[in-house]
Amino acid sequence: MKLQGKVAIVTGASAGMGREIAYLYAKEGAKVLAVARRKERLEALANDAEDLPGEIVPFAADMSDKQQVEAMVDAAIKTFGGLDILVNNAGIMDDFSPVGDVDDEMWERVLGVNLNGPFYAIKKAIKHFQTVKAGVIINVASIGGLFGSRAGAAYTASKHALVGLTKNTAFMYALENIRCNAICPGGIETEIGTGAYMSHINQAGMARAMAGTGANPRMGKSSEIATVALFLATDDASYINGQCIAVDGGFTAY
Repeated sequence: MKLQGKVAIVTGASAGMGREIAYLYAKEGAKVLAVARRKERLEALANDAEDLPGEIVPFAADMSDKQQVEAMVDAAIKTFGGLDILVNNAGIMDDFSPVGDVDDEMWERVLGVNLNGPFYAIKKAIKHFQTVKAGVIINVASIGGLFGSRAGAAYTASKHALVGLTKNTAFMYALENIRCNAICPGGIETEIGTGAYMSHINQAGMARAMAGTGANPRMGKSSEIATVALFLATDDASYINGQCIAVDGGFTAY
């Protein structure tokens, strides 16, 4: 088992990529604090993982709330006696609006979940990682953090900022045996497309953002992101730091 004895936090674990990552980590022996707002889904995940070598403990939290994010890190350390891996996966989509049409409330919410949540989680976890002189941080960004128009202005800005935060964190703490990388998924079959802001899409913005999607070979599966998250969490990836890995079936190679 590749994560035997390790402790991990996985946010956005109630569905999609986060659920697959949490389950795979537990399958590989990790003790996982699975975090999301929908606790009933987390409890179902924990039940599904009962026979696995590792363990999944649900923790309900809103990743846009600083106090809840900090409590999440404290809970993992208190529950399992430590923390080795932080996976910032929770994220929400915008409505494809270009900057001139962005609603202020949506801007604050998207940045709150997609950027502020990972920022406060990393800030809190780093203190523990420095104490034990080791730690792995994996941020789930997006190819929307590498290119300019895979979504609207809010989502694009949040993921570009997360990519920058990943690189800065990686370099700043490299001498302390703390690694930070980002996974940048392409089109993945998840529930992100059913989010609140997707119910009233900016059609003109979406038309522009989708202009190049004919180059996408296929949609990916959440399990295909989870296997990359597993690799980055292990010592097999010990020399990979500060990288933002596109996992998109070759979409951005065009």
